[in-house]
Amino acid sequence: MDDFDETAQDPSRRPRLGSVTLSILIAVYILAVGNETFWSRAYTHLAAYPLALIAFVIGITAITIAAMTAFSVKYLIKPALIFFILVSVTAAWFTDQYGIVIDKEMIRSAAAATSDAAAHLITPAFLLHLILAGVLPSLFILWVRVVHRPFPQKFAWNMAVILPCLAVFAAAGLSFSQIYAAVGRLHRDIMLTFNPFIPIGSAALYMFPSEDDRKIERHLLGLDARQRSPSANGKPRVVVLVVGESARAQSFSLGGYVRETNPELKARGVVYYANATSCGTTTGVALPCMFSAYSRPQYTQRKGLETDNLIDILGHAKVKVEWWDNNTGSYNVANRISYRFLPDAADPRFCRDGECLDTALLDKLGEWLSRVKDDSILILHQNGSHGPGYYQRYPDDFRRFTPDCRTAEFGSCTQQEIVNAYDNTILFTDHVVAKVIDTLRQYGNSISTAMLYVSDHGESLGENGLYLHGAPYLFAPPQQTHVPIIAWLAPDFSAASKIDMACLAQKASEPASHDNFFHSVLGLMDVATDRYDAKLDLFAACRHTSVE
Repeated sequence: MDDFDETAQDPSRRPRLGSVTLSILIAVYILAVGNETFWSRAYTHLAAYPLALIAFVIGITAITIAAMTAFSVKYLIKPALIFFILVSVTAAWFTDQYGIVIDKEMIRSAAAATSDAAAHLITPAFLLHLILAGVLPSLFILWVRVVHRPFPQKFAWNMAVILPCLAVFAAAGLSFSQIYAAVGRLHRDIMLTFNPFIPIGSAALYMFPSEDDRKIERHLLGLDARQRSPSANGKPRVVVLVVGESARAQSFSLGGYVRETNPELKARGVVYYANATSCGTTTGVALPCMFSAYSRPQYTQRKGLETDNLIDILGHAKVKVEWWDNNTGSYNVANRISYRFLPDAADPRFCRDGECLDTALLDKLGEWLSRVKDDSILILHQNGSHGPGYYQRYPDDFRRFTPDCRTAEFGSCTQQEIVNAYDNTILFTDHVVAKVIDTLRQYGNSISTAMLYVSDHGESLGENGLYLHGAPYLFAPPQQTHVPIIAWLAPDFSAASKIDMACLAQKASEPASHDNFFHSVLGLMDVATDRYDAKLDLFAACRHTSVE
């Protein structure tokens, strides 16, 4: 028996459904259509315990019905159920297609993305999925006539459904609690694709930060920072920091990849750190973390926002710093220095549809170097290998690995075509970074130069069913956390800094990470501060005169 309205008449003869009946139907629909990845993971992790798996399905179904029924209230039920459907099928698309987990950090990255970058994800296949799986059921909800009891009876009837569902959920959980606890410890991702609750909760955490997180004030760090002495050769020190995007170490031939993706850098005699890891799996976490004074275990977004970063401390030491961006921004890292967002220029030589090839970063580099009079750092933030539109990250001259996926619709390409397109982005990054080195060499008579390249995070290309990046760090695959770090020092720079390049090459096989970035840059610029730790400076162990 369901809700009823004895006096209701509907001259349009629309079908009539009780509110609880509709809530149960939508709960079952969401579980069936919006949770393919969730059920797949549950089956994989619980297949060895069939009774526990059955109880898990029953418990999840019960709690979802209870949640939907809680919104079975006149004037609220239709917008609420439509909202849950649209969130579920939207999140399911990205989870099922790319293996993306919609957690708070993914929400943060999406919010920071430019409209052009986000547009690559809004493909015809996604829109068709949204219409068929989201819009059509929503139209059905709008069409049907929902009948309701008087409020006191409505409350009692809803609770007669919700309370037993909660009891079933609790019983299912308690019956196999040891199994669920053990599986949960081994596979902490098991609940992170549960739609629509995880995406909604993640969005709420992002949109409504705690009171403490809202009260963020800047705390100055490294006010004691100073350069010990001018460069020994009398020329200004200039370091170009190239921050890569979505470049995974697994695809760098400098690290042993079977394809030759780094021919130009190989010819430049760079030092390649083969065992480096990132601070995060999204730009929004990794970028501010690597520029912060904190190691990955210590870093939080709050600390990154409220304390001075590497750029600020370099400023305290009177080192001039400038940031050129061809990505989605600096994530507050470059708030207090000269900043150029290259896509705004829309230079037709490099740019189209609101995005630019990374050769735009090279265009004014020589001009900038010619004006340098003091110790300086230039940060070049690449668009790099940002997916899923890999084919848009390189010009036709760099379509070496073919056939390459020529769409952002991964479902339209084979995995090998996706890998080919991605490898072409690495080949193009190799070219761009090599040209940075060549340009630095051209100005070697007037300035003493060095280059440090590091990617913000890696990328999945279908391994274990995952694509792109952004997996929670705790269980992120190595493809998303193993990143390339590359160093090049002009001979006069290494000589003036007393850095033994043979020693660097020998130590490059040792573990490294984003934790080293902050201290290594300070070391290259010979900046003394109490925030500097020589043990984390990649170059300190190879200096003839140690930096304190």
